[in-house]
Amino acid sequence: MKALLALEDGTCFEGTAFGALDVTSTGEACFNTSMTGYQEVLTDPSYRGQIVSMTYPLIGNYGINPDDNESDQPHVRGFVIEELCETPSNWRSTETLDAYLKRHKVPGIQGIDTRALTKRLREQGAMRAVISTDPELTSEQAVNLAQESPSMEGSDFVKEVSTAENYRWDPEDILSQQWTIPNACQEIPGQRIDENQQHFLPLGEAKYHIVAYDLGIKRNILRMLRQAGFTVDVVNARTSAEEVLALKPDGIFLSNGPGDPAALDYVHQEIEKLIGKKPIFAICLGHQILCHAFGGKTFKLKFGHRGGNQPVKDLRSEKIAITSQNHGFAVDPASLPEDVEVTHINLNDHTVEGLRHKKHPVFSVQYHPEASPGPNDAAYFFEEFSNLIDSQR
Repeated sequence: MKALLALEDGTCFEGTAFGALDVTSTGEACFNTSMTGYQEVLTDPSYRGQIVSMTYPLIGNYGINPDDNESDQPHVRGFVIEELCETPSNWRSTETLDAYLKRHKVPGIQGIDTRALTKRLREQGAMRAVISTDPELTSEQAVNLAQESPSMEGSDFVKEVSTAENYRWDPEDILSQQWTIPNACQEIPGQRIDENQQHFLPLGEAKYHIVAYDLGIKRNILRMLRQAGFTVDVVNARTSAEEVLALKPDGIFLSNGPGDPAALDYVHQEIEKLIGKKPIFAICLGHQILCHAFGGKTFKLKFGHRGGNQPVKDLRSEKIAITSQNHGFAVDPASLPEDVEVTHINLNDHTVEGLRHKKHPVFSVQYHPEASPGPNDAAYFFEEFSNLIDSQR
């Protein structure tokens, strides 16, 4: 069946439909440069409200499996690829990408020139778009729908993805444990083996209790926090500072998430009350919210940073990390107060990638240290958070 991708500037791409059929969806068109990780992209709540195009040409070749989900469902409005692999080959795969998108009613389009689309978005910037697997929809109608759809600026998607009920992250989640290669010569006490004969190292003691604001949190962040020795209570984005402090946490974590950080006044004001009360660590949208809580501002990037190959420089150590990123907004360094220091910058466009308060135990990064493109260049931030809490005690 025919599928259509239309941009608000009138550009149209015609291809073949996969995933959900007879569906029309609007969202902001963006592209991701990662070669793998399409399942993590689909299920990352930070992609809420977006139509994502993968620049790598062949997608779906290792299928879908429940272990790699970053949340319970896909959050993208549509999925754009050059070629769909219909016969995945991976022992962990439980279904095809096509079947997965059909099951969750997400439309996909394949067979278009994703290089041309990427160049268009790089030149013109991120645009409102329509993806449709409805054969009756015309190009003109699709362009009109795109032009009439809401802008990403001013949008609050956090209210759609934040947990409805507060919960404690399950310390027995086997994927919180680090996977290891079996060693026939050495038996590790507490090692767990799952039904697929995968071996996992035992979890260490949970030394600290933290509260994590769920702005669209990824499961792998929760797993990394548990590996670093944290017991994590996850709370809704509208939780007040008073409610958080009543839980008597050792620290506070602000998660990633979707949409415009400037639209989240109700979060800014609560985080402002927490600065100086407890150690705080923030990632991605949490980093941007922290900027607003400091009194700073954010702005929309032309086409955002999305992929696993973004070089970031630590201004303190001069070290370079290859990082995984997914964001369309950035911190305005000129808006920051004097007691806030920029600690990291992006080497491609010199935007802010990390902040630290000079007086209070608060720091943040724009990128995703729980992802592993480097492969583990940024994983030390979780240990740094633990050390910060330890020093405050």
